Amino acid sequence: MNAPTLTTVLVANRGEIACRVMRTAKALGLTSVAVHSDTDRDARHCREADQCVNLGGSKAADSYLQIDKIIAAAKASGAQAIHPGYGFLSENAGFARAIEQAGLIFLGPPASAIDAMGSKSAAKALMEVAGVPLVPGYHGEAQDLQTFRAAAENIGYPVLLKATAGGGGKGMKVVDDESQLAEALASAQREALSSFGDARMLVEKYVLKPRHVEIQVFADQHGHCLYLNERDCSIQRRHQKVVEEAPAPGLSPELRRAMGESAVRAAQAIGYVGAGTVEFLLDARGDFFFMEMNTRLQVEHPVTEAITGLDLVAWQIRVARGEALPITQADVPLRGHAIEVRLYAEDPSHDFLPQTGRLAVYRESAEGAGRRVDSGVSEGDEVSPFYDPMLGKLIAWGEDREQARLRLLAMLDEFAIGGLKTNLSFLRRIIAHPAFAAAELDTGFIPRHEAQLLPKAQPLPDAFWSVAAPAFVQTLPLDRRDDEATSPWSQRNGWRIGLPAQTLLALSCKGEHKVIALTGQQPTVQDQHLVIEQHGVRTRHLAVRRGDTLYVQWDGELQAVSACDPLAAAGARQAHEGGLSAPMNGSIVRVMVAVGQNVAAGAQLVVLEAMKMEHSLRAPRDGVVKAVFGQEGDMVGEGAVLVELE
Repeated sequence: MNAPTLTTVLVANRGEIACRVMRTAKALGLTSVAVHSDTDRDARHCREADQCVNLGGSKAADSYLQIDKIIAAAKASGAQAIHPGYGFLSENAGFARAIEQAGLIFLGPPASAIDAMGSKSAAKALMEVAGVPLVPGYHGEAQDLQTFRAAAENIGYPVLLKATAGGGGKGMKVVDDESQLAEALASAQREALSSFGDARMLVEKYVLKPRHVEIQVFADQHGHCLYLNERDCSIQRRHQKVVEEAPAPGLSPELRRAMGESAVRAAQAIGYVGAGTVEFLLDARGDFFFMEMNTRLQVEHPVTEAITGLDLVAWQIRVARGEALPITQADVPLRGHAIEVRLYAEDPSHDFLPQTGRLAVYRESAEGAGRRVDSGVSEGDEVSPFYDPMLGKLIAWGEDREQARLRLLAMLDEFAIGGLKTNLSFLRRIIAHPAFAAAELDTGFIPRHEAQLLPKAQPLPDAFWSVAAPAFVQTLPLDRRDDEATSPWSQRNGWRIGLPAQTLLALSCKGEHKVIALTGQQPTVQDQHLVIEQHGVRTRHLAVRRGDTLYVQWDGELQAVSACDPLAAAGARQAHEGGLSAPMNGSIVRVMVAVGQNVAAGAQLVVLEAMKMEHSLRAPRDGVVKAVFGQEGDMVGEGAVLVELE
């Protein structure tokens, strides 16, 4: 077989995966081509590419999901191959076929393999034939409520509704009893239709206390298929992975081999080529059940790379060129342990609502042995409401699990983000939790430890204000007088005529307001850190000023501190009472009420969609709808009043 010419690769994606693929492409001496929407014109993946092609539009449906535009971009840029990344078109068989028909190389599996696993229902039928164990469920064509009601009753509650197409936790709902089924099914169908263009659902038994263990497989065009060990992805929120690690703690070599061989059978049953992941549920007895196969590179592939020393993107490119896998199953390395966390722009204190806005401060962990950051953003970038809110991933490797865990904690401590809320502190609390340290892992980890992982908000302590106030003063720009450069009025030391030095500040942070009087000798800011020395112990707090805002690191997060007018703040709070506002930027997909309608506490009023997820605005109390602002299809900004109640 003659190897196809491959000098230029187009990445049909955005964010951190686009940056990651281009990094390997460049290392192999290939030219990288980025595509982008109008919104992403200045995004990091465009800045790092050798060439960029504008697809137009803002939403994914108008840009990254436009097959014809992507193929045209490849031809215009001279790219011979297209890497789909993950999400978007990565598991779209029509996309793979269109690339092949255009005479280009798809850096993914054959379209037939994507087809085989594209429907979770059809995939389970194939796996049953291949002898891969399955979870009890209904995977039929009938999609009416009555069918699902009967199936759920037969399976036994709780059940899990899942979109037959796609993944990433979209279109998935846990239903505990029959009373929840109708609403959950309708919502899951809408999410599935929005994310994948396919509203079909299946229903399965919801396995209690399961572990989510997946096998990385890789196959070439010569009939060889390997499993590259496993990953534990049990720590999840809303069926989306939060923490991933490799190998899975406590997995015996015998169980690893059994799961790995099952995964290889699954891949070979559909003629798989390239990188793929077979996902299993593992119960406490050591029984495992096939969930689905992701016919693409996974978000969590870096932990597999860390324990094997392999570059899976490089393997994808070489296999696409027709090369055989360079090792056999017996040669697959397994060294040390690796843990990965996903960093999201979201607010854990408000049900993990997606956040949008500008990254005023963005500082990654320092590079070093066993440390890796895969990111798709830089300081100053805008996080858009049109795409998934993942900013990047932090990956730590160690000779054993504890070393990897401690390295990851150190990386999380060093990371600093200001300008919008993230899950950074939430991730740190997970990795630092004694149950995680003891590898007590299952998909119920976060709900079980919710009190420790999501503590109730507490007022900022006096110690915080004692750090914020001097840092705020010292980072103010100097106000030099042109007529007298040495004027004491230009100093920031609180100098007063005939009185002790004092600086009076009115500051605001996290909705709290504080009036502080600074007197005497204050700690100093050096290299954007406030240095405090007490009893011979010196501590440093990151203090970065951006315009009128000072970002101070406290309790693992950057807190935004600004000067305030207490009277104006009180007036703003009063003006906001009585209205129910949008918790984030998004589009209105359903308006459930009308003016004059009586509503009960907890009733759905408006359904918003942001970053491919639905969020319901519910009545906080019984009342009557006084006004409704906006209609279905409208884009609304965070804080916009949508409904008023009497």
